[in-house]
Amino acid sequence: MPHEQLGNEETIPFFPDQFMREFRVMIGIVVLAVIIGILGLINPVGLEEPADPFNTPAHVKPEWYFLGLYQLLKFVPKTTGVLIPIIGVVVLALWPFFDRKKETDLKPTKIRAIIVAIGMLILIALTIWGGVS
Repeated sequence: MPHEQLGNEETIPFFPDQFMREFRVMIGIVVLAVIIGILGLINPVGLEEPADPFNTPAHVKPEWYFLGLYQLLKFVPKTTGVLIPIIGVVVLALWPFFDRKKETDLKPTKIRAIIVAIGMLILIALTIWGGVS
């Protein structure tokens, strides 16, 4: 009865006709990927020498917000250059927990402001220097 309701339209069953067609396409894609992979193994294409993680090219620069730290690494040993920013962030994060007394004199506040201003000037100078170098 259902065939009579559809009229003269012919239908193709999904299984096995459509299923086998999709299966053949999938096998073809896998075979093509394997052939390309084997060709890549036999004849690898290289534009330059292999990457060396210990040799950074001269033209590589970080984003602007890391230029100051990058420039700092040119002047101090690598371990020190990595530890200085980490120690600075830890000190800034823990400072309020260690210095809890009320300030009655403005002299320590002025000294801290001068230290922060000098640190910011150094960071800005290193960033600009890293950008033009």
